[in-house]
Amino acid sequence: MASRSLDDLAPPAKARAEAFLRATQDAGLDILIYCTYRSPEEQNALYAQGRTQPGRIVTNARGGDSWHNWRSAFDFVPLVAGKPAWNDAALYAKAGRLAESVGLEWAGRWTGKLRETAHCQYTGGLTLAQLKSGAKVA
Repeated sequence: MASRSLDDLAPPAKARAEAFLRATQDAGLDILIYCTYRSPEEQNALYAQGRTQPGRIVTNARGGDSWHNWRSAFDFVPLVAGKPAWNDAALYAKAGRLAESVGLEWAGRWTGKLRETAHCQYTGGLTLAQLKSGAKVA
């Protein structure tokens, strides 16, 4: 099962996730981070969804090709009265702007077929290819 612990993030990503939570709290938003580290096997299972398994497509990344696999990404949902507001575009946009203000990349700005409004990542300017070659996010 994927982690939701900030302790499972690489230190640079964890520091930005903590800053994100402080910024959202200061802005009056209640946020739940529900996924941090995800194993390559879990990523492959998500990738199969909507392709070879039932469900809708939720990712374009196979195992090893997600920043979650490298401990540098998290998924979040805004809460309203303690309940997830999965479809509240305005709350996601507000949270996304706050994520960007603390140095995170917010996938709600991605273009193409699959924007991920719940996803943030910290790449440290690296590519996945560089990570796979042994580089570390700083």
